Amino acid sequence: MRRRFWVPLALATTVLLAGAAAGAKAMSPDERLITAPGYRAAPGYAESGQAAADTRWVAAGIVPGAGTHWSDMARWALVDVRSHLEANGTVSAGPGGPWHHFWPRDGSFAAVALSRTGHSAEAASVLDRMSRLEFDPAVGFRARYAMDGAPLTDRARQSDGCGWVLWAITEVRRDGGAGVPTSAAELRDRCVATLTRLVAGGDRLPPASPDYWEVKVTRTTLGTVAPMLAGLAAAGRDYAVTGDDAAAQRARTTVERLAATVAREMGPGYERFGDVGGLDASTLMLLPPFTAPGDLPTPMVRAVEAAAVRYQREAAQPAGGVAPGVEWLDNGGASWTPQTALVAVTDAAAGRDLEAGRRLDWLDAHRTAYGSLPERVTRSGAPAGPAPLVWTASLVVLALSELETPGP
Repeated sequence: MRRRFWVPLALATTVLLAGAAAGAKAMSPDERLITAPGYRAAPGYAESGQAAADTRWVAAGIVPGAGTHWSDMARWALVDVRSHLEANGTVSAGPGGPWHHFWPRDGSFAAVALSRTGHSAEAASVLDRMSRLEFDPAVGFRARYAMDGAPLTDRARQSDGCGWVLWAITEVRRDGGAGVPTSAAELRDRCVATLTRLVAGGDRLPPASPDYWEVKVTRTTLGTVAPMLAGLAAAGRDYAVTGDDAAAQRARTTVERLAATVAREMGPGYERFGDVGGLDASTLMLLPPFTAPGDLPTPMVRAVEAAAVRYQREAAQPAGGVAPGVEWLDNGGASWTPQTALVAVTDAAAGRDLEAGRRLDWLDAHRTAYGSLPERVTRSGAPAGPAPLVWTASLVVLALSELETPGP
């Protein structure tokens, strides 16, 4: 998540807080929509060669939700992912400004969405690019990288990245493996080794690190350790599929120990810092499809499921979506689409089709005039912030795909 916003100068006044004299309950004005100059909204796109190329590319794969009222949203979500994918495999998070960078987290979701829809070459390019990013074996990936793959040092490293990458490799291989490049084996081994060291084989929580909130923290967050736990569990399954039974067993042992550590240190409430910090969307990261049955002990799963239900209730926003966390400070009361889409993904994976459908309906109803999913929706229901947001686009594709997968 990008919590410090770049806004064109002409729009700067729209994000100023209401005057201090207005009192403590004053809220900021509704935010404005931010998109790249000349994007699809520009006149002429429908007649352009790019529009025809986008149509052919989508048709060459699979559109989840085809034949439903969500098919238009799915098609544009796929076009938006493709539009932000460079030939070198980097995927920008959104249009321009601080979003025109490559996050391993966002890239992992894009890779799975591309693979799930039959665009295996593009999925492979994203995973291969991740294998060639600057990487510190002691910590992992940078928070983000330039679009040419160069490391950006303006933010602290974020150790959840390896967890998402391991989950992505496993999911892409589950789709048939065509989207898994040869470089993925070394990338998997490197990430497993780094995460195993960070958690001392599962016997401790990892050191504090910024997570998807993109803010400095002094305590370990669930948003950091949940993707690690999910990623290591996924890696264990991937090792088994590729015939490395010894590595699979080592990963499973680490997961068992780490799950016990997380349950002890962050349960039973599973708030952002375990016992404080409020519930946030990281509870969803411990549920399917990010984990599989048997990855986590049953009592832990039940506690996390209960926490996820409370999160959705307590983080509900006026426009109908959710905030990234219960204690996320947002003067405007905006709904955030990535977290709302995460809810849809986990509901669909659990077989709660009606609940997932309601979230997808809400996302569909709050797209931009040109069909893209924005990062936020204002308290009055208008799309806001950068649009499209690739993380949300990828999540919507995955939610629709989960709805088409038989069984919870």
